[in-house]
Amino acid sequence: MLGVWGVHDAAVRVIKHRDGGIVRRVELVDEPGEPIGSACRFLNHLVDRGFSPHTLCAYAYDLKYLFTFLREEGMDWQEFRAPDALRLLAFLRRTPSRRSAQRLGLTVVVGGADTPGKLLAPSTVNRILAAVASFYDWAIVAEEYDGDASPMQMRSDPALARVPDRRQPFMGRASRQKPVRRTVTVKQPRRLPRPMDDSVLEDFIGSLKRLRDLAMFLLMLDGGLRPGEVLSLHLADVSYGRRRVTVRKRDDHPHGVRGKSRTERIVDLHEPRTLDAVSRYVMHERPLDADSPFVFLIGGNGARRLEPLGYDALVRLFSRRMDKLGLRAPERTPHALRHTHATAMWEGGMRELSLQKRLGHASPESTKVYTRVSDEAVLADYTQALENNR
Repeated sequence: MLGVWGVHDAAVRVIKHRDGGIVRRVELVDEPGEPIGSACRFLNHLVDRGFSPHTLCAYAYDLKYLFTFLREEGMDWQEFRAPDALRLLAFLRRTPSRRSAQRLGLTVVVGGADTPGKLLAPSTVNRILAAVASFYDWAIVAEEYDGDASPMQMRSDPALARVPDRRQPFMGRASRQKPVRRTVTVKQPRRLPRPMDDSVLEDFIGSLKRLRDLAMFLLMLDGGLRPGEVLSLHLADVSYGRRRVTVRKRDDHPHGVRGKSRTERIVDLHEPRTLDAVSRYVMHERPLDADSPFVFLIGGNGARRLEPLGYDALVRLFSRRMDKLGLRAPERTPHALRHTHATAMWEGGMRELSLQKRLGHASPESTKVYTRVSDEAVLADYTQALENNR
């Protein structure tokens, strides 16, 4: 049965159309409740391109800022030009964040009288601007925009031509666009992924009583799998004899969970505890009457019994456990287990290209974040240098 869920704002709303609990279509509507045609056609284009429900909703929420800005300015989206992009940037820089610090993870705290509280983070502003640029890229190709060029100030960047497809212009080769870089952006600090401390990991892993939870989090910690990749695993993807799992691109999860990688990859798991935990879960805890191909299911006797576990449930499991242990921190998330694995592999001597393949990164730039020298390594070298100079 098709259900409609609305997220309200003073003027612009995001409407999610669900079927079987999965977001199938998203609309942006104005204050009277009328669909904003251009935005809805763009979002339908994303559906046609096979974007995940999560990505689809993210674009919709980002475009909501654009159309809220246009409404406040009394401007039609067709009238939006390069100078207006600068005003949009200023609008975003003074817009309060609607998410809590725990959900957002990165916020800017301000103390001005006019804008108290938390503003949108620089990374969030840049993401919104990128979504707006993608919208106008699409509008130009679809011949819906009357301007001569994208209003989101671009400049040619030949270096981007050497980066894989996902870093190319939004419309790809279909638009005949040259590799470009936006000039309307916010400077944001480069934050390195923080691996979790050994003591925190020991307490966390040791506290997991359910085999399902232990197996899931060990796949992230010892295999570097993304949370979505763990939840998307099928029983047939696990090879106990060869000590590996195969991560495949799928879109069959009933809750819309998808892995981020577009290519299939094999992840070897020679740490005995990981596949042992998976095996013990499948043999002793996973419901025997389940006919689902997914590995990780909801147990118990509730209405959702035998359904594949969803992403929100996984995050709640992690957060509640961290809260109970008194270890909760903004940087400690399920994805941080993957960061911890990647950092350990690099510091253990794994080559950059091998690490890129193991993590399923499309771009080497994504892997390079782990190749920077850690704080501990800097301290060790500094200490050694002091000793050498004595």
